[in-house]
Amino acid sequence: MKWTDSGSGYLSNPTLSDEFRTSLQPLSRFRQFCDVEAAIGKNRGETFQWNVYGDTADDGGELQENLPMPETNFAIGQGSVTIKEYGNSVPYSGKLESLAEHDIRKIIFQTLKNDANKTFDRNAAAQFDNTLLRYVATGATAYNLDTDGTPTGNSDNDLSNTHVKQIADLMQERSIPVFDGEHYVCIARPTTLRALKDDLEALHMYTAEGWNRVMNGENGRYEGIRFVSQTNIASEAWANGKSDAAYFFGADTVTEAVACPEELRAKIGDDYGRGKGIAWYAIGAFGITHADATSAETKAQARILKWDSAA
Repeated sequence: MKWTDSGSGYLSNPTLSDEFRTSLQPLSRFRQFCDVEAAIGKNRGETFQWNVYGDTADDGGELQENLPMPETNFAIGQGSVTIKEYGNSVPYSGKLESLAEHDIRKIIFQTLKNDANKTFDRNAAAQFDNTLLRYVATGATAYNLDTDGTPTGNSDNDLSNTHVKQIADLMQERSIPVFDGEHYVCIARPTTLRALKDDLEALHMYTAEGWNRVMNGENGRYEGIRFVSQTNIASEAWANGKSDAAYFFGADTVTEAVACPEELRAKIGDDYGRGKGIAWYAIGAFGITHADATSAETKAQARILKWDSAA
């Protein structure tokens, strides 16, 4: 295996880095639903901004033949994130590489791939968690809906088909755009979805159909929502022990600003080649797209609804 000297204190291999990035894609859960923005360019500073577009101020409608086309406008805001470095490394010795019965680099590659996936997904999920919309089930059919990012009350209910119907209606009533042109998406831990799946299977309503585009971790669809299970993000361990966090959303959710895509780097051997190591490295940031709470109009732009509990 030949590594090319980059002249920057490490060795890089573009082919392996491409393979590394490709291998991460099927593992992602939250990150796969982020909108990617290029933040590449020397001396651009560590703050990256992108435009956030609101809805039109006035609705369109029927036109009168002898009257001019109506005109309106829409709000344009800006999202902002601070670009950060991400990475991790595994050192190993030249002796271990020479005497090991297994391919050390292959083992390290797999370990770093899992680590990078969890790192990116956790950072993406943290931005999903900044959403303003919080749905707290206070009963089998009753709920609180908060629009300030703070849940009111404790949930004492498993996620049921009734709750999902209510959430689907709320998202449609708020005109949240669907993710893929037809469906919303929900991401939750398997235990959070278990009661819902049991409920739907008992009613013979649950489907696990194939899709034109299958999402990573997808379980099935109900009420126009595609359900994706994840285990990259730890349980929130709600006080009552029932259910756990889940995120329902449409399009335009979280932005991933990419300054340097994730890549594999090899340490230049020190101590006359006895000390070696491999690392993954990236420069970028994640930021929620719609989380402006300054007015009712900006709050109405929220795209993510969290199944939540205060404790």
